[in-house]
Amino acid sequence: MKTIAENSKVVIPKKKSKIKDSWSDRIFVGSIYVFLTLVLVVVLYPLIYILSASFSDPAAVTSGRVWLFPVNPTLEGYTTVFKNPQIILGFSNSFFYAVVGTLISVSITIMLAYPLSRPTFFGRNFIMILLVFTMIFDGGLIPLYLVVKNLQLLDTIWALLLPSALAVFQVIIARTFFQSTIPNELVEASEMDGCSDINFILKVVLPLSKPIIAVLVLMYAVGKWNTYFDAMIYLKSEELFPLQLVLRSVLILNVDPNGDVMQLLKAQGLRELMKYSLIVISSLPVLIIYPFVQKHFVKGVLIGSLKG
Repeated sequence: MKTIAENSKVVIPKKKSKIKDSWSDRIFVGSIYVFLTLVLVVVLYPLIYILSASFSDPAAVTSGRVWLFPVNPTLEGYTTVFKNPQIILGFSNSFFYAVVGTLISVSITIMLAYPLSRPTFFGRNFIMILLVFTMIFDGGLIPLYLVVKNLQLLDTIWALLLPSALAVFQVIIARTFFQSTIPNELVEASEMDGCSDINFILKVVLPLSKPIIAVLVLMYAVGKWNTYFDAMIYLKSEELFPLQLVLRSVLILNVDPNGDVMQLLKAQGLRELMKYSLIVISSLPVLIIYPFVQKHFVKGVLIGSLKG
């Protein structure tokens, strides 16, 4: 039988030895934290200011009394924005351009990047040279405008979808991802089983390529949503204007100098309030999408850019 002393033994865990950082390491780490905190403040404060200004009273915004928190909170800016039919139309147009344009761009990028990733594809090196050449040398705005004009795409929705449908940088990332993720042995095994190329892409390549697809969707969607210069060059009809072009119209909106002083001040304050409200509304879709694709986005960028 065990004695009481044996039963009453207490196991004392051994303390793990911890290497203490030197003073130079502590100073270095502390300086990094201080620097990152300053960067966070510089980046975060404009966002907080815009959000606070969009909920503040127009007089407080124009007088500069808004610093961090809303002053005399009001929803007048957002109410005015959603009462404007041109803004609603611009929002729906931007949503259409972003969704349809992203689908077209991602499809074309995958159809081009996957064949270029296969060593059996004849002429893939020459095609890559041509693609990289377009990144270094650009034809310019006038030749591009003439091409769009000759194709009769001016003042149509296709002017914002087709000319910018393909980005060479995204093709390079996707090609590198396919090279490192889809081995040739997998392709050969599918061919031995009688799987066609289209079925292999749909049933094997695409399910294994979710990270890079998330990267492409986010990159193209942000670019399509923020499209501004192309719309200003190619579009004339206001019913086709995206939200960014409507936002530009609000920012440069002129006030009648012959009007009443109080009306001018009120109109100017309301314009400032609408400006901040529009900035918040136009940024919301990207802020909503990013958290859902962040994990795949980081993984896809690392694999697509570092491996291969």
